[in-house]
Amino acid sequence: MPQRVYLDWNATAPLRPEARDAVVAALDVCGNPSSVHGEGRRARKVLQDARIAVARSLGAQPENVVFTSGATEANLLALTPGLHRSETSPVERLIVSAIEHASVLAGGRFHPDQVRIAPVDSSGVVDLAQLSGLLADEPPTLVSVMLANNETGAIQPIVEIAELVHAWHGILHVDAVPAFGKIDINFNELGADLLSISAHKIGGPKGVGALLVTDGLRGLEPALTGGGQEKGRRAGTENLPGIAGFGAAATIAAANRERFAGHAAALQRRLEAGLKRIHNATIVFSEGASRLPNTTLFTAPGLQAETAVIAFDLAGIAVSSGSACSSGKVQPSHVLQAMHVGSELAQGGVRISLGWETTENDIDRALEAWRKLVGALGKRNDETVLERF
Repeated sequence: MPQRVYLDWNATAPLRPEARDAVVAALDVCGNPSSVHGEGRRARKVLQDARIAVARSLGAQPENVVFTSGATEANLLALTPGLHRSETSPVERLIVSAIEHASVLAGGRFHPDQVRIAPVDSSGVVDLAQLSGLLADEPPTLVSVMLANNETGAIQPIVEIAELVHAWHGILHVDAVPAFGKIDINFNELGADLLSISAHKIGGPKGVGALLVTDGLRGLEPALTGGGQEKGRRAGTENLPGIAGFGAAATIAAANRERFAGHAAALQRRLEAGLKRIHNATIVFSEGASRLPNTTLFTAPGLQAETAVIAFDLAGIAVSSGSACSSGKVQPSHVLQAMHVGSELAQGGVRISLGWETTENDIDRALEAWRKLVGALGKRNDETVLERF
């Protein structure tokens, strides 16, 4: 039986061997990083080495890094009323783009009445004119825009957004989870005040992430209280094995990023050309925008995402119908809805995301499954479609 093909890397990536080794080694470290004795110092060195590795992978300083249980917690920590710099007033409301992850759309610790939605254009890119109008309404404001969308791969103009937000004395948070390890990210050059990342998207262990906080930002209240860990920004004994694995994964991802990007971009071109060659009515969303080199969200008239995902799975190929946090819900993608895609097409979006282990043969197998699926699109019901697999 053919080996399965994994094409859902935006949901999670396989654990890198280097990360696994770092986790196992840290499991043998007995001390608590907060303890002052020798065992505690040994644990603290493991923690600090990982902090340095994560910071270096993003062009940041170690003191910018606050470790969390994942990006969802990092987003919650970032979305805090009262954030400010010494020369600005505390933010009292939140603007989020319409295509954000569910953990950002939830508004963090802002009351729903304090949250505004910034629209995107048909390519899934934030409308800067509309954002400017929202910023002018009631400054100062915290703005949250993801660096690249996890479903379409569309990359946002974060540098321009940062300049716009700061001109209105606001604070900018960037969810960089989908982009981390796939494109170059320099925390200082990006202009973000806060930036969320996750370990398991780059081959680290699940259950660990980080929030990067720029120098001089004040008012960041911990979501978890009770201890002074992470400079008082996140209480609780640090997940030392997970953090050690995170540091190892960040180092490898940074070292191999350019090679991975070239490899993934070539496979992405092969995939998208093949999808359209097989069925000329295939639609690739955000095709006209700058995108992550590993992400393709596509559909065709008459396609139902749930049926397509099952059909690919029966063919031994793992794909998704969008974000892993919402793909179990039978409803159109909120990202495609925000892009003003019609409800029929929005219900049919299928995401293929590539990783460092993806091969040309994997792409060709996915295309063969697409060929079978397209041949069944005109059938009367989903059961008939799946009989082909």
